[in-house]
Amino acid sequence: MEHPALLIIDMQNDFVREGALLRVAQAQVVIPKIQAVLGYFREKHLPVFHILRIHRRDGSDVEITRQELFSKHPFAVEDTPGAREIDELAPLPGEYVIEKTRMSAFIGTELDLMLRTLKITEIVVTGVQTPNCIRTTVFDAVAYNYPVILVDDATGAQSDEIHRANVRDMANIGVRMMNAQALIRTLG
Repeated sequence: MEHPALLIIDMQNDFVREGALLRVAQAQVVIPKIQAVLGYFREKHLPVFHILRIHRRDGSDVEITRQELFSKHPFAVEDTPGAREIDELAPLPGEYVIEKTRMSAFIGTELDLMLRTLKITEIVVTGVQTPNCIRTTVFDAVAYNYPVILVDDATGAQSDEIHRANVRDMANIGVRMMNAQALIRTLG
């Protein structure tokens, strides 16, 4: 890998913390694996992108399929504790924060422009939730001609069955699968 970038997707309090309405069941388990990959990227001064879903308080930017849910239980609302990335993965100065309102980190954001400007040649993906934000970001990355590595043990869903089914689909379009330790050895 010549110029990899790390994407950490939706590791926010509203999706990770115990008791959160939209808590992803496997989110807590993937934190140490994401920390390991993040630590490596930081040590090697490689680009890190923190991808955060952020919505307006009035919900006017929520996708149609989630408007009813948002009207009853707002989530990832700008300037609230629930929208913040968890402390364990908080961005450091020099790392990039991309706010999104859709599942894909590419839709309506400057992510593609920034990746191209930084001459990124491969994207490493971590975070939650595998069938939604992870999968759509990965499929869009492939559509934009970025080689993608999905860090299998640093991504999670509501169950292992859901995670595995989506990982198989991504592998079938040519996405490389690695666990955190194998990735670090490969990059090393």
